[in-house]
Amino acid sequence: MNDSTLCWMSASELAPAIARKKVSPVEVVDAVLARIDTLKELNAYVTLDAERARQAAKAAERAVMRRGARLGPLHGVPFSVKDLIITKGVRTTFGTPLYRDNVPAEDAPSVERLKAAGAIMLGKTNTPTLGWVGVTDNLLFGVTRNPWSLGHTPGGSSGGAGAAVAAGLAPLAIGTDGGGSIRKPAAWCGIFGLKASWGRIPVYPHGAAWSLSHAGPMTRTVKDAALMMNVCAGPDERDQYSLPPADVDYVKALKGSLKGLRVAWSETLGIAQAVDPEVRDATAKAARAFRELGCRVESIEPTWPSPYDYWRTIFLGGIAARLAPYLVRRDHIDPGLLPIVEEATTYPPTKYVQAWFDRLAWWHHARAFFERYDLLLTPTVACAPLRIGELYPAEIGGVPVGREAASVFTFIFNMTGQPAATVPCGFTKAGLPIGLQIIGRRFDDVTVLRAAAAFEAARPWAQRRPAIG
Repeated sequence: MNDSTLCWMSASELAPAIARKKVSPVEVVDAVLARIDTLKELNAYVTLDAERARQAAKAAERAVMRRGARLGPLHGVPFSVKDLIITKGVRTTFGTPLYRDNVPAEDAPSVERLKAAGAIMLGKTNTPTLGWVGVTDNLLFGVTRNPWSLGHTPGGSSGGAGAAVAAGLAPLAIGTDGGGSIRKPAAWCGIFGLKASWGRIPVYPHGAAWSLSHAGPMTRTVKDAALMMNVCAGPDERDQYSLPPADVDYVKALKGSLKGLRVAWSETLGIAQAVDPEVRDATAKAARAFRELGCRVESIEPTWPSPYDYWRTIFLGGIAARLAPYLVRRDHIDPGLLPIVEEATTYPPTKYVQAWFDRLAWWHHARAFFERYDLLLTPTVACAPLRIGELYPAEIGGVPVGREAASVFTFIFNMTGQPAATVPCGFTKAGLPIGLQIIGRRFDDVTVLRAAAAFEAARPWAQRRPAIG
C-alpha cells in the first residue's frame, strides 16, 4: 500500500491488516510521521515522540511475527493525545509557557490503556491554555489551522486533535471536553467526536474544570470510537468519580436497531440567540433522516432557562484558581484569558458555591426532558468555523450574539454529564463542515453510539477528505 492509503485507513481496518501481516506497523507509523512533517502548516501536533513511536512500531512488528503472540485490539495503530492529558516521559504543557518543560512521570488512564491495547502514541496535539476557549491558539505554540480551510480555526479546545484526525495524521485521538471541546472541533473538522458520560473514561489528574471536563474519542468513523471506548472505558482508582464497568462491547452494540426510539429535534434548545441558516438547514435535514431509521422524531423547543452563568462561574473559576498564583507572570498568560482570570479571582466563595447549587437544581429540567425522549438532536455549533484570530462570533446570520453563542448547544451537557456526540452532516457553500449533535440519557453511551453509527451507515462521510497535502 502507498503512504497515502495507510494514512487514511481507519483503526478498524489497520488493526486486522497488521495482525494478518498485510500491513507493517513500521510502514504505518513512518507514513503518518512523514505526513505530519508535510503538513506542519496545520500545527496540529506540538510535541512529537517520533523516535519512541518508531521503536514501538518495530516492537509491534516483531510481536506480529512471533507465533502465538497475543495482540491487543489496537495493535500497531497510531494515536495522538491532547496536550492537556499527561503522558509519561513526554512533555505536557497544558498549552502555556508556564509548563513548557513539564514532563510527567506517568500516563493518564486513557493513554495507559491505549498503549496496553497495542496502540502507538505519536505525540501531543495543540490546545489553548487549560482549554479555556473554543479555538486553538496559545502563547507557546501558536495557532492551529483547519484542514478544510487554513484561514479558519478547527475549533477548540481539542483543535489540534480534530485537525490531526481530519488531515490523516493518525486515525485515533483522545480529547477532553469541558464545554464543547471535543464536539466543536469534531464538527468544524468534519469528523466524529464523543463526549462520553462523565466518569465513563477515567481522568487523572483532573483539570481546572474537573467537574465539567469529560474525556472521549475523536475519530473519522464511529466504529473507531467504539474501539477506543472498549479500551478506555472503565473505573480507575486514581479517579474516584470514574464509573463502574458497563459490561458492554461498544463495537457489537453499534448494530442494534433504532426502531421506535423517541427522538427530539431542537433548532435552538430554546436558548440559542441565533443559528446560521446553512447550519440550521443542514442539521434539520439530518434530523429528518432519523425518521428513515425508524425513530419517532418530534420538533420541540424546550422552555428551560439558560444555565450559562452557572457553567461560566464553575468553568472559569476553576481555571482562575489554577492560574491565580501566576498572575505575577502576566506575560505568560494569553491576553484574552488574563482579564477572565482577574475577574474570576474577585468572585466571593459564595458565588462559586451558589453556581453549584444552581447547577444541581437545573439538572431537573434535563431529567424531565429525557423521561420523555430517548435522544435529543441539535446543531453541534450554531455557526460555521471562525476565521483565525476570532475567539467568539460577533454575530450569527446577521444577529449580534454573546460569548456563549458558539457553545450554546454543547456546554449544557457538560453541566449534566450526559453522553453527547457529533456526526458530520454537511458543508456550507464555502466548503466548511457542519455537525449534528446527538445527546443521550444519563449514562446511555450505547444508544448515542448506535444512533451515530446508523446515521453514518445512511449518510457516510469518511471518504470525503480535505484537499490538503
